[in-house]
Amino acid sequence: MTGTPQSVEPSFERIELPLAVPFEISRGSMTTTEVVVVRLDDGERVGIGAASPSAYYGEDPDSVASALPDLLDVVESVGDPLAIQRIELDLRATAPADAAARAAVSIAVHDLAAKRLGVPLYRLWGLDPDAAPSTSFSIGIADPETMAARAAEAVERGFGTLKLKLGTDDDRSRLLGVREAVPEATLRVDGNCAWDRETALDRLDLLETAEVGLLEQPVAADDLDGLRAVTDATSIPVVADESCVVASDVPAVAATCDAIVCKLMKCGGPWAAREQIEAAHAHGLEVMLGCMVESNASIAAGWHLAPLVERVDLDGSLLLAEDPFDGVTLADARPLLREQEGFGTGAGDRS
Repeated sequence: MTGTPQSVEPSFERIELPLAVPFEISRGSMTTTEVVVVRLDDGERVGIGAASPSAYYGEDPDSVASALPDLLDVVESVGDPLAIQRIELDLRATAPADAAARAAVSIAVHDLAAKRLGVPLYRLWGLDPDAAPSTSFSIGIADPETMAARAAEAVERGFGTLKLKLGTDDDRSRLLGVREAVPEATLRVDGNCAWDRETALDRLDLLETAEVGLLEQPVAADDLDGLRAVTDATSIPVVADESCVVASDVPAVAATCDAIVCKLMKCGGPWAAREQIEAAHAHGLEVMLGCMVESNASIAAGWHLAPLVERVDLDGSLLLAEDPFDGVTLADARPLLREQEGFGTGAGDRS
C-alpha cells in the first residue's frame, strides 16, 4: 500500500481569520486570529496542518514563519511521512522552543501518513471513536447580560457544557447571570492565571453556589503551592493549563491538581500530546484536551486524539466567523469521527 516513499513538497501560508464575536480572557481580547497553514504534497495526497501561536508561550505568526523552513527541511530530508518517530525527534531537535510551529508540521505529517495508509487518523492510532467526549463551548468575558445571552444561545445550539472565562472585578454577576440563564448547563470556569491565591480561595464559595463543575488555572502558572491550596480547599476538580505545558511538567503538578489541559499548540503536536496524556494518566491525573482559537486545519487533529481523554474543550474553530477548512462534524457537541482518510471530515481544504 505504501510502496517506495514519494518525495514530499512542503509549503505554508499565513491566513487571517475573523472571529464571530470579540473573544476576551483575563489577559486580553481578540477579534481576529492569524494561523499559519502547512501543506505536505506528495503528488497524490496533501497532508494539512496549522499553527495558532500564542504570545503567552513566546510565539507569534512571524516566529512560526521563521521556524517553518528548517522544520519543513526535516520532513523533506526524511522523505517518508510514515517515519513519524524519526521526524518528530528531528523536529524537536531543530526548533525546541517553537511548539506551535512544530505542531503545524506534526499535524500535517500525521495527516499525510494516515492518508497514505488509507485510514482516518484515529484508526492509525487504534482509538475508539465512540470514546470521544463531547466538547464544551467557551464564553469570553463580556458584560453580564451579553455573557448570559451567549450562554443561552450556545445551549440552544446543543452545547450542554459551557466554559466561562473569568478573572475580573465582577466575576459574581457574570457567573450568576449565566447560571440563571442556563440552569441545566454544566459550567466550567477558566481564570487564565488571573487570581492570586487568596482571591482564588475567596472565589470558591461563589463557584460552589453556581454549581461549577470544573475550575481551570485559577492562579499564576508558577504558583504551584497556590494551585495545591485551591485544590485542597474544594471538591470542584481543579485543572492545570498554563502550569503544565509539556509532558515533562506533569510530575511537578501531579500533587497540585486533579487534571491537566493538553493543547497541541503548547506541547508541539499530536506526538507530543500523546506523551503528555500518557504521563498525566501515569501520575493519576485526568486530561482535558484543549485548544487555542484555531482553524479546523489543526482542531481536527485534536478531535482524533479525543478518545484518549476524559474531557474535551475543542471549540476554537467554532469561535470563527469563517474558516477555509472543513471541520469534524458535531452532533450535540460530540464528534462524528468517520472513515475518511487522514482527518476525514476534518481539514478538508475548500480553497
